[in-house]
Amino acid sequence: MTNENIIIINCGSQFTQLIARRLREMKIHSVILNWDATCEKIASYSPKGVIISGGPDSVNDSDSITVDSGILGLGCPVLGICYGMQLLAKLTGGVVSSGGRPEYGVVTLKAQGTSRLLRGIPESFRALMSHGDNVSVLPDGFIATSATEGGVISSIENPARKYYGLQFHPEVVHTEHGTEILKEFAFGICGCSGDWDLADWVDGTIKAIRESVGSDKVVCGLSGGVDSSVSAVLVNRAVGENLQCVFVNHGLMRKDEPEQVMSQYRALGLNVKYVDASEKFLSELAGVTDPEQKRKIIGRLFIEVFDGEAAKIDGAKWLLQGTIYPDVIESGNKKGAAVIKSHHNVGGLPEHMKLKLLEPLRDLFKDEVRELGRIIGMPEAIISRQPFPGPGLAVRCLGAITKQRLDTLREADAIFREELKSAGLYAGIWQSFCVLLPVKSVGVMGDSRTYREVVALRAIHSQDAMTAEWVRIDYDVLDRTAKRICNEVKEINRVVLDITSKPPATIEWE
Repeated sequence: MTNENIIIINCGSQFTQLIARRLREMKIHSVILNWDATCEKIASYSPKGVIISGGPDSVNDSDSITVDSGILGLGCPVLGICYGMQLLAKLTGGVVSSGGRPEYGVVTLKAQGTSRLLRGIPESFRALMSHGDNVSVLPDGFIATSATEGGVISSIENPARKYYGLQFHPEVVHTEHGTEILKEFAFGICGCSGDWDLADWVDGTIKAIRESVGSDKVVCGLSGGVDSSVSAVLVNRAVGENLQCVFVNHGLMRKDEPEQVMSQYRALGLNVKYVDASEKFLSELAGVTDPEQKRKIIGRLFIEVFDGEAAKIDGAKWLLQGTIYPDVIESGNKKGAAVIKSHHNVGGLPEHMKLKLLEPLRDLFKDEVRELGRIIGMPEAIISRQPFPGPGLAVRCLGAITKQRLDTLREADAIFREELKSAGLYAGIWQSFCVLLPVKSVGVMGDSRTYREVVALRAIHSQDAMTAEWVRIDYDVLDRTAKRICNEVKEINRVVLDITSKPPATIEWE
């Protein structure tokens, strides 16, 4: 089946994939291409429209990234978002000014005049801004259709040529009516019908895996998480018995998790080998406190273990990983993209690896992976599992990692999850966990002074892991959790609550 396409040109924004996700929710197929894609390559997709994403550069920098100006002559509508709007303005003869007052965060915008793109949107609405430059002189044929309370132009358009620009980000949940704006562009302006479906993607992906892998064998690193599990079941459908799964116990999982994970995989009928490498991981992590170094070490060891296991499997040439898009975008894999943090299945890979990588979920968000799991008939117990980082508790045990500190964190984390489940809250929370801090505090128990560790509770709501809001948990639940942790976990005498959203924080502390 050939789908309609909207091409998204990635200029390095952390939100680029969110644009694609919003379009997928509308059943519109989208293809993300890097900023240096040629006009000929873009045209080969017969696009219904082109969206130029945001990015961290200034269009006035001598080395700033740009796009092939030929896209302006393709005859399809073009929408520039944030940096993309500034680039569109510059390419069509406008002036972008630097050095003014930057705007970061949610601001109030007011529509002005008649706008094709903002049709049906209230005159006043709030939107997420993240920019330092601004369009100060409009190109010929363009009109300004909204502005901030400070008079900064926040949207422009040239309806005759079907060029549109938004200084704000309609793709994020913080922007009011953002989805309606993207719908107007996709359906009203580009004329899309919405003919894309994830079920079609499944069939095409299975076929592509068969063609790529052939008769080779695939080694799959199962972690117990949704991503690796869905990857395994998907690839198992493509290559059958040529998939050899390996579950590595790196000593960084939650309480009783290794046993639970193996039980689930046996029930799925997957061929899984259990490898206990916990001593090796803990030995190399001893004394390491830098979070990036932790991730690199875990990524390297992860691959080394698989190289060792793959050597025992005749014909093994592929390593299957459950990499999803938030892993990729936060690791800054393209020019113009800032590195937020490396992920063990992205930033920790050695340059010369014995196995070729197979990452079928690389362009999907977590909610899409869960939908995919339901499409291919996986049990809800696995599909609805809360996200757990590949490096495990290593990034939740801040400071030096020891078996004792990990055990302390495991016990506290188990209590927090138990209390959330007892209160009927756990299933409705995107992610909830404890973080063991690298500090000690003075306390008192009975008549004795204590000097013990501090644990932070973290619970967030999210749709895609790109942004997140902290959960307002009932005080009684928090009170029971704190009392139980301090009474039942010997090494902890203080519990604190993390009430920071993303941004400015990330979901994990490291």
